[in-house]
Parts: sequence; C-alpha cells; structure tokens
Amino acid sequence: MNKHARRTALVAGMCLSLTWINSPQALAASSDFYAAQQTKSISGVVVDASGIPVIGANVLEKGTTNGVITDLDGNFTLNVNPGATLVISFIGYVSQEIVVGEQNTYNITLKEDTEVLDEVVVVGYGVQKKKLVTGATVEVKGEDIAKRNTISALGALQNQSPGVNIQAVSGKPGDSYKISIRGAGTNSSTNPLYIIDGVAGGDINSLNPADIERIDVLKDAASCAIYGARAANGVIMVTTKQGKEGKVSVAYDGNVGWQSIYKKPDLLTAKEYMAVQDQVAFNNGGTPYDWSRFIDADLLEAYRNGSNPGTNWLDQITNDGAITTSHSLNIAGGSELSKFSTGFGYQYQDGVIGNIAKSDYRRFTFRLNSEHIILKNDDHDIIKFGQNLYYQHAQTQGIQIGDQYNNAISTMLRANPCVPVYNENGDYYMYDDLRNSGTEGWFAFNSYTSNPVAQIMNTQSGNNKSKNFNLNAVAYFEIQPIKNLIYRSQAFYKQNSSLWKGYTAEYHLNDQGDAADQSSLSENMTIGWNWGVTNTLNYKFDIKDTHNFDVLFGTEYSREGNNMQETLEATARGNVFTDFGHAYFDNFTGRTGVATVGGYPADDHSIMSYFGRINYDYHEKYMLSVIMRGDGSSNFAPGHRWGFFPSVSAGWVITNEKFMEKTTNWLDFLKLRASWGQNGNENIGAYMYSATYSFGDLGQYPFGSDKGSATQGGYPTRLSNSDLTWETSEQTNIGIDARFLRGRLSFTFDWYNKKTKDLLIQVPVSSINGFTTQAANAGSVENKGIELSLGWNDQAGDDFTYGASINMSYNKNEVTEVNNGSGFVEGGSDNLAQNTGFMARMQVGHPIGYFYGYKTEGVMQNLNDVQAYLDKNCGGNAANSLQGTSIKPGDLKFVDVNGDGVINTDDKTDLGNPHPDVTVGLNLNAAYKGFDISISAYGAFGQQVMRSYRKFTDGQYENYTSEVYEYWHGEGTSNRYPLLSPGNVGVNWQSISDIYVEDADYVRLQNLTIGYDLKRIWKTCPLQQLRVYFSAQNLFTISGYKGMDPENGMALHSEEPWVTGVDVGNYPQPRTYMVGVNVKF
Repeated sequence: MNKHARRTALVAGMCLSLTWINSPQALAASSDFYAAQQTKSISGVVVDASGIPVIGANVLEKGTTNGVITDLDGNFTLNVNPGATLVISFIGYVSQEIVVGEQNTYNITLKEDTEVLDEVVVVGYGVQKKKLVTGATVEVKGEDIAKRNTISALGALQNQSPGVNIQAVSGKPGDSYKISIRGAGTNSSTNPLYIIDGVAGGDINSLNPADIERIDVLKDAASCAIYGARAANGVIMVTTKQGKEGKVSVAYDGNVGWQSIYKKPDLLTAKEYMAVQDQVAFNNGGTPYDWSRFIDADLLEAYRNGSNPGTNWLDQITNDGAITTSHSLNIAGGSELSKFSTGFGYQYQDGVIGNIAKSDYRRFTFRLNSEHIILKNDDHDIIKFGQNLYYQHAQTQGIQIGDQYNNAISTMLRANPCVPVYNENGDYYMYDDLRNSGTEGWFAFNSYTSNPVAQIMNTQSGNNKSKNFNLNAVAYFEIQPIKNLIYRSQAFYKQNSSLWKGYTAEYHLNDQGDAADQSSLSENMTIGWNWGVTNTLNYKFDIKDTHNFDVLFGTEYSREGNNMQETLEATARGNVFTDFGHAYFDNFTGRTGVATVGGYPADDHSIMSYFGRINYDYHEKYMLSVIMRGDGSSNFAPGHRWGFFPSVSAGWVITNEKFMEKTTNWLDFLKLRASWGQNGNENIGAYMYSATYSFGDLGQYPFGSDKGSATQGGYPTRLSNSDLTWETSEQTNIGIDARFLRGRLSFTFDWYNKKTKDLLIQVPVSSINGFTTQAANAGSVENKGIELSLGWNDQAGDDFTYGASINMSYNKNEVTEVNNGSGFVEGGSDNLAQNTGFMARMQVGHPIGYFYGYKTEGVMQNLNDVQAYLDKNCGGNAANSLQGTSIKPGDLKFVDVNGDGVINTDDKTDLGNPHPDVTVGLNLNAAYKGFDISISAYGAFGQQVMRSYRKFTDGQYENYTSEVYEYWHGEGTSNRYPLLSPGNVGVNWQSISDIYVEDADYVRLQNLTIGYDLKRIWKTCPLQQLRVYFSAQNLFTISGYKGMDPENGMALHSEEPWVTGVDVGNYPQPRTYMVGVNVKF
C-alpha cells in the first residue's frame, strides 16, 4: 500500500493525534523547559518485525514527562538530555529502552508481546488459544469482578457479558439473581450450568468474588455441547485463584460502606388517608366517616392540622445507613515443583429494609488450591497432582418478601397511617389499644386493622434465621508420559447442610387471624453429600508443523440421592421463654401432641457421560472443532435415558491470508467463525415419568356398612408418562472477532438462532384416568438475536492509560409450540392481587411469560363519552361492555380487540413482557500516576413490569400512594386510572389490564470507583501496593418506572419460574457509598 493510501485509511480509522494533544505529555513536550542549548535533538523511526511503521507509539525520556508519539510513518523527533534513556512502548508490543549516545538517528524495531497473542480461554475440560476458538465465549477477569466490590460475582458480571441477562431477584441481603443466556429457552429455571474449578453443578453465589481468577461464559451450542444434557441454558465456568511460582505474596482487600434506599413510594399521610377514605365512601353512595369514632380526639386534631403526619409504615422498617463490609486475605506463592493459593473471606451486609427486625447476610469463606509436580523432565511435567478446596458458612435473617400475603414491604405500603406504632407507655400498639381508640375503636372501622410493625416483631417475618454450610473438594492427578499426551483423573466431593428456624410469639392484634394463642417454633434441617469422577485423555500433536490437532476423550459420572441427603422438619408450641433467642425445642412445653415432625430424602439422581472433542487447525488459519457427548440420566424412564448432543464449528483467521498483508498496519486480527450444535436440559426432577402416590388426607377408605370411619390408604397424585425426554436446544451461531491498531481497538459480533423443543408442560387427558392433565414434552420456544462489543485500550506515556468498552445485545423470544389443545399455558393466578385471575401466558406467537389482559383507551369522562365508547366498541349496547348496564363515567374504556362488538375474555391480548429486548453495558477506566477511576453502567430496554400495591377484595381500608390523586374523580381529572371504589373491587380494577403495566426501561450507573496508590507519595513504603479508594454503587437510575426499582427478576411462586416481572412491593437494590483499601505485601 502506498504512503498516501495508508495515511487515508489510518486517518479515517482513528485520529490518534487527538489522544496525544489531550495528554499531559503533550503539554509538557510543548513547554520551553528544555532549552535548545541544554538538549540534544534526536529522530528516528519505529517499526514492527515486518518493517511496517508503528503509528502512535510512545517515545518518552525516562523519568520525565518529555515525550512524543510517532506519526503516520512511524517517525519521531525529540529533544532530550545527553545520555538520556528512551522508553518506547505500544500496546501489543514489548516495551524497549534505549540509551541515547552519540548518534542522532535511531531505527527501532518493536517485538510483539507473545503473551497477548497467545492468550488462552477456558473451554470445557481444558484451555484453548483465544485466537483459535470457534465458539461464542466471553471472558471476564477476576480483577474486573473484584473492582465492583459486590457480595455476589453475578452482580459484577451483569454489564460485562453481552447476551447474558442478569436481573437481581431483589435487593434483600443474600438474595440471588435470575440469569438467562440468550433468552429464556425453557418454562423451568433458566439458570445456566455452573462449572467451578472443573466441577459441574456448583453455586456461584457461594463464592467470594475476591477468590475468582476468571469467569468464562459459553453461550453457543458448540461451546456448550461438551457438557451435553445440562448445558441448554448455557455454561458459566469459574476458575478460582491458583498458585504461582515465585516468592509468597499476600494481598488484603477490605471495605466498609453505607447503604440507603434511593427511591420510596410517596404514601398518604393520616390527613390525606382520611380524605381519600371519605371520597371512597362518597363514591359508593355513603357519607364521610366520623373519625372521632376511631381516633382519640387529641390525636385526630393533630392529624387534621398536620402537626402529626401519622405513621409512615415503610419508614418504620427502613434502615438508612445500613452497613456493608467485606474483608479478603489471599496468599499465594510456590516453587517450580509446588504452588499454592489460599484465601480467607468475610462479607456482611445489613438490609436497608428491616430496621426493627434484623435483615442481614453474613458469609465466611475459606479456599485452598495447590498443585505439586512429582516427576518432570526438561520440557514437560510427567506426574503431578493437585486439589481445590472451598468452604462457605453463610447466615441470613430477614423480613419476608413474596406475594401480597407474605411480603412485609407490601404490608407496610398498605397499612393504615392513622394507627400509631406505640401507645403512650412506649409499648407496641396492640389489640386493647386498637379496640379502645376513639369512641368505638378501630375494629368498628375495619376488623382487620393491625399494627404491622408489632406483627413483624411477633411472627416469623421478623424472627427467623438460616444457616448454610458448604464444603467442595476437588482432587486431580495428571500423567504426561510423552509431551502433550495427558491423562487426567479428577474426583469431587460436596457436602452441604442447612438449618432454618422461624419463631412466632404469643400475641393478639385482631380477631381476624393476626394473632397466636400459643408461641410456636418451626425448624427445617437438611444434610447431604454427593460425589463424582471425571477421566480425560488429551493429546495435542501436529503434522509437519502445519496440521495441528487437539484430541480429547473422556467419561464422567456423578451421584446424589436418597441415601445421601435427607431433610427433617419439626414444629412445637408453648415457649417457656418469650423471645427468639431462647427458641429451642427443649424450651417448649408442647413437644408432643400439638407438635409435628416430618422427614424425607432427596430425590435420586445420577448421570453417566461419554464425550469427545477434536480440534483441528491448519497453520492457525483454518479451524474446525467437532464435539459429541452422550449422557444417560436417571431422571428418565428406561429406554429414554440416553441422549446424544453433537456440535460442529469452524473458523477462518482471514488476516493470516497473504492477500491481507497490506492491511497489517491497521488490521491486526480478523476471524470469521460459525457453529451449530445441540444441548440438553435434564432438569425436570426425579421420577417425573412415574406415577406417584400419597398417604395424605384424601386416602381415607371406609369398609363395610360403617361409613363414619375410614382406614388410611394410598392414592395416586399424578399419571405416569414413560415417554418423557430431554428438552433439546439447537443453536446456530455466526460471529466475527477483530482487533485493530496494534490491539487498541477490539470488536466482536455474533448472530444466533436458538430453538428449544420438548418443553415440559401439562396436557389434557381423558378424565377417565382420574386426572385431567398429564406432564408431556409438548412445547417449543425460539430465541434469536445479535450481540456486539467494542473496546478501546490505549496508553499515553508511561503514566497514563485509559480504556472504554461497550457491549449490546438484542434478543427476540417467541413460543413456537404449545401442543396441549389450547395453544397456551396460563400462569400467575392472583399474583397481582386477589381475584384478578391469570396474568401471564406461555402462548404460540408471543414471548414466554408475557402479560395477558385487556387493553384500555382511557377513562369515560361523561355520559356522552360513555355512549361514544359503546358505539365504537359494544355495538351501542351497554350489556356488551365489561361493566354491563351499570357502566358510567369514571369507568375504563376496554378495547374490543377482536372487533365482534362484545367485550369479553376473547379481547384479552398481549400487554408486554418482563424480558428486555435490548441490554447495554458500558465500562470506562483511566489511570494516571497512581490515580485510577472506573465507571460502569448498565441499561435494559423493552421490558415491562406489572405493579400493584393493593390486595383489592379485602383491601377497602388500605392505604394508597399519592398516585391515588391520578385516579378519576371528575371530568378531565384522569384518562388512565378509573374511579375509586370500595376495596377497588369490580371489573375496572380486578380485570388484568394495561393500567397495571409500566415500561421498565432503565439506565443505571452501577459503579463509580476512584482510587489512589499511596506508594506514589510514600517512597519508603515497604508494601507492593497501598491503594485507598472510594466507591459508589447504584449511584442513580434513570427510569420512567414509578415503583422502587425497575429491575425485577423475582418469580413470586417457585413452581412457576417463567412468571416474573410482578411488583407487589419488591425489595429494592440499595445505593451504597464505601471506602476501602487494597494492600499487597
């Protein structure tokens, strides 16, 4: 390429001179400090090993800020002091130092950094050069995870991996995340398979992020096929920190932070509440309440004049300034023959909601990894062995979150603000106080009136504790008789135990169930273990240094079951003491009779696998990978237990072609890859193919003529289906990987199409069988989309580095088959509120779990508007409307979607879905002379949330948020929300419609961290690093969503994991400010 063409291409690609102009070095170089008579002018050219000019290389006089960058031809000119040392550096090359001598002209050749070129990624049962990978993978380094200072590694992973949708289930301490890779491909759990230090089935939430060396996400079927039957949802591989040869190093990371809720609903004050309740009574044909009947005169006057705003119950359980802290100590070192790495961790997070009742999470972790070489020769290790040991002890306690019946936040949002928390004696406002308030007592207003703070303090919501203990041990042994022929045998052992206990005290708040005449203690204890072995034989060889092969064969077996794990449950009543601290069974008098005891084993499960992989490349230019795995799972009936999962992928490194030689001065690497493969999902539970029997209450059989007595017997609880088989995911992927401008600019693009068939759903059967439905493989879903990432990393001089990366993914989810006769499955019954019915569907032609209900087109403002609505949607006949003949101004305008002139269930339609269409991650970083700054942000777009803070049917006297003023209360007052009605009953409120659906798009500044290494100013510091930092998490969220948090990955009921995105008072993620220190010895 001639000089002019090269210049044109490079200037169009990147104007590097702007980078230099804005750097401190440029300013320094332009000063007149270096007077001409004191310096020497030198010039030169910087080229790579091929003689191609290196554009933008830094040429710096060592120990100063005097420097320049090379121009489009690699040339530079610089005035330096006699005898100075030049430092020449550029990303992707090894830095060089040259002492200035007598000569004035220098020709400098930079060597490529082979560590960058030969970077490896973790793949199933091994590693592979990154440039040879033909599947779709994402690597996140441990240091990038640790920088986020999160309790869970998934929280740090959220914006760094395109195509991986991670949603917090809630902000409650210790809660997990809902994760889906390339969309929801199943109506069961979408969680991927976690591989931790080579062992499948681990729990990433049990890991201390400071113990993680790297995370590799396998997204396409070709990458995941090596894990076969468990990889349909993708694979996340976690490698914990390993020992390194060299002197012992010690690193301590610690921080402490303060958390708060950044957004809370605006609840009505006592005065506002009374006014709204009067309005409700008026709308129902009644008269305003005489509040003196329920509230003492002096308190009523304080409410009315505003001197006492009443009780904000949410504030009562809000814990502003909640502490979070983390401490990690890592020690590593070793010799040529023996290496080790060990880590200790402690994390604690207090809940931002709880306050009066502790809601927190604490975790202790210990890790020990080591590797030892027994025998080696000059060029390879012959025999070595190693182990990875990880232990976790976690404790949690906290308020209940869930549906509107088991959700402390929901209860606080709905509680009566006119009821005080404490009586005049400073005790909780209890039954007698409620009964004697005012002239008639609160129960004359509402027999369900309660004190929700006292309720929490006396029930399991505020008196519970969970303890979990996990031990994971892995041992491996490798023999390499000849170089690159490796036999590896690995065994793992996992042990787990857990204890949960909940206590309810004797208390009395009302006569409608908010009371307990006797204290009670419930405990649940589980203990178990499982094990597995893996054996692999791997041989890497080449033919004439051109044809390179990497061949792997292996077997794997794992086992868990009812002789290995069991659960014990017990309940007793009558605590001798009156507090949770003394809640032990020996302190309860009712351990017989009223006590209950139960126990059951874990389901049997074992899986046997055979797998193989052949990787081939020709001169690292053309690549081919073929994988086959066969899995046999005990979850299926004999004859259906084995499944086979193939994949094939190919790659072409285009920049290794001769015709691309002229692009090497701006294009470093370009690879095209394509893959196809199949994965399975065996996660349906044990014995689903069998009929099950129970010996419960329905198994009462009378014999003879005496029908008043019965004999206990068994009865079937489900039909068998021996034809049940795997869910199978088939995926095609096409991708591009590229690097430009000496590795400073990187680009990745992927297109995929993932089809999952044989989803497990209930299908109708003849009732002659005694059942109306049966489990069958009768569903399919398709996900297709694109992913791209763009990154820039650069350096200006020795002191200033900076980088930026952005990633984006788009996914379209669509159900393609529901073969149950109706073409859909309904879910989420009454999830939104009482008597609202099903609110989600899995239906052909729609996203899985989409919101299903009526569309509206406003609120009827007057009688003319009512008639216009009827003429348009109901053929002019009020009887054809959803409200019927009682239709009136203030009612919703339900849309006649199918155009038949009648509003009924046939008009229900798609109102949105909880899955984002687009996610975007942004990461920025810079460092200068010991200072560093990093910023991470995340955005999700195209998802909706269905929200209601009310129960409706028995919620007539519940509180409202200030949104109640947006309800219709006269012509022109609202065109979205209908007229208030007692309890918000009736079709306007209890029919699922789009008035509950909100766009939940958001952009969140996840993390801002600023740090400084004090070693820069403490020259005699004996430490390798002494960095202090300030960090802010969830600093702000930009969203039009009116709830507390637009991120909502919770499924209110575990049996319906595909029904998400419902907010009845979700626990929000906190905003956190923290300070910390990183110390290395």
